[in-house]
Amino acid sequence: MRFAPALVVLLAVAGCQGETAEAPPPVRPVLTTRVEVSTAETFGPFAGTVEPRYQTQAGFRVPGRMVARDVYVGDLVPKGARLAALDPTVLLFAVTRARADVTDAEAQLANASAVETRQRTLFEGGNVTQAALDSAVASRDTATARLAQAKAALQKASDELGYATLKADVDGVVTAWNAEIGQVVSAGQAVVTLARPDIREAVVDIPDGLMAGIRAGTEFTVTLQAAPTITAKGRVREIGPLADPATRTRRVRMTLVDPPEAFRLGTTVTVALRRPTPPRITLPATALLRAENRTSVWVVAPDGTSVSRRDVVLVDTPIHHEGAVTLSDGLKAGETVVVAGAHSLKDGQAVRLAASGL
Repeated sequence: MRFAPALVVLLAVAGCQGETAEAPPPVRPVLTTRVEVSTAETFGPFAGTVEPRYQTQAGFRVPGRMVARDVYVGDLVPKGARLAALDPTVLLFAVTRARADVTDAEAQLANASAVETRQRTLFEGGNVTQAALDSAVASRDTATARLAQAKAALQKASDELGYATLKADVDGVVTAWNAEIGQVVSAGQAVVTLARPDIREAVVDIPDGLMAGIRAGTEFTVTLQAAPTITAKGRVREIGPLADPATRTRRVRMTLVDPPEAFRLGTTVTVALRRPTPPRITLPATALLRAENRTSVWVVAPDGTSVSRRDVVLVDTPIHHEGAVTLSDGLKAGETVVVAGAHSLKDGQAVRLAASGL
């Protein structure tokens, strides 16, 4: 029984140690990202195509059956080159008839002029009445008018014969054909589409909600999708006045400034605008912690062993990135921020950086 006091003391000491000793907090593995400060933002990119500023749907001015087609899609044609032709047979008959009418009218005028001369001579000698002279003068005037009419008809028939040949009004490239040899076309029907390649434009559709800061004259960088190293400047020339009801986009046409030859008609391009902004930091939205009326993030200590909570300032920008937020203050370039599990950390908690950070 003499060992009982010593045993009681030992048990009491052991109990006190169990009550005061606490297990160390677990080391949490975290995903992180390094803070990068940007002073510019990129508007876009948006996909589009290279199109001509001027293009014409050419057609014959007279109806007829097409008998010739001299060029094909993709051909470069100079001004005045023949593109297609109609059967001229009927038009030649019209010219022949008009020439015969002119010859007949000239003969009628010559006869009427001779009659008027004779009647005037007789009238001066007192051998005919004034009414006879007036009738001869009227016949001469009528013959003169008929000759003018016949000449106008001949000119019209000759012009229509020339209209049977379709020629290029400007230097251009053929982009489409809408008729074939043997087809009967009507006057004014579109037969061929001719585009001028000297002035090219980038045509893109931009969401209506992003058009607030875009004005005529704004310069974009236009890049070939097939060769991203080839670029050109595109100056906004025209903005669609109404948004497309289906896609809610506006069509924007940008004039290409001295584009390389690689910017051929129909080429697919991307357009983007890089513009300066106040210093901004973009982080994944999962990095934010909104609690206790504070907006903050977890910043990893320089030695990478613990985290501390720091308040940040959010900024609203017209260009939104899905799943990301933009900060204007609270962080410095080069700092490391936790981007996953922000709601399960505590100030000063020990962490371990995951091998694959974001």
